[in-house]
Amino acid sequence: MAIPDFVLSLREKIGTEPLWLSGVTAVVVKDDQVLLVQRADNGAWTPVTGIVDPGEQPADAAVREVAEEAGVQAEPLRLAQVDVTDMVVYENGDRSQYIDHVFRMRWVEGDPYPADGENTEAAWFPLDARPPMSEEMTGRIEAALSERPSAHFRWAGEAREG
Repeated sequence: MAIPDFVLSLREKIGTEPLWLSGVTAVVVKDDQVLLVQRADNGAWTPVTGIVDPGEQPADAAVREVAEEAGVQAEPLRLAQVDVTDMVVYENGDRSQYIDHVFRMRWVEGDPYPADGENTEAAWFPLDARPPMSEEMTGRIEAALSERPSAHFRWAGEAREG
């Protein structure tokens, strides 16, 4: 996975200590299909995800990540969900936690392909015939596909499953 320079710089200072980052998930829809990528690190199918650069608007990060990872142009339609991920522990011991912004995106142009080294595949899947994926990623897609007029979020007063 490509690690942004600003994260590498921070890691030089804090080592493997937990790092709080902003992330995006781009759920790109074209007709009755959704864009998914297969991650190179673990083989999992997911929507396009990525890290928001310092000073970058989250919607702009979603557009950039879709172009960088799948070679597709897309535009954001709405913010569908804001959530905090569990702590992620990487193979090298680095720990990060993300505030993730899930966007429903509209395909503009381009045929998907693994445009960088982060993914081995990029393809359209029918909305009702997606490959198996984690409950977390399925939830992000479902939030983006819902007709809810505002973003979904959790708060301390909400009963949590798990």
